[in-house]
Formats: sequence, C-alpha cells, structure tokens
Amino acid sequence: MTELSDEQQRDFEAAAFRRLVEHLRERNDVQNIDLMNLAGFCRNCLSNWYREAANAEGVDLTKDQSREIVYGMPYGEWQALNQT
Repeated sequence: MTELSDEQQRDFEAAAFRRLVEHLRERNDVQNIDLMNLAGFCRNCLSNWYREAANAEGVDLTKDQSREIVYGMPYGEWQALNQT
C-alpha cells in the first residue's frame, strides 16, 4: 500500500467529501429519508459533522450555515424545491 503523508490523506479525504457533496446536490431526487434508510446518514448528518468539525477548531458555524454549505443553498429553499 502506498504511504501517504498526513497532508495527502487530509487532501484526499477533503476531495472525496467535496465530490460526495457535489453528487448529493446533483441527486436532489434522492430524499434524505431514503438516504437514512439505506445508508444510515443523510445530507443533514453531513452538515452536522461539518459543523462539529468547525466548532472543534474554534469556528462558530451555525446549523443553518453548515446546511447551506452541504445543500448549496439555504435549507428552506432546498426543501421548497426538492422535498416531496
């Protein structure tokens, strides 16, 4: 197995996270409840984990701010456009 530096591992994990978020933004036909039932996590979980990581580093990110980062728009707007 290829040895990765801590910086490489962090960069690759960040790239994978960005790709996952992009994929979920594109697949707005997939509802959060379906993700929870199939995978055990959803967009809201990702936004919570993001906020927790920011808060652990001393960055005061709100729930609404972290959701907007994951959803690509304010959560209420996403709900109005995509939730069935």
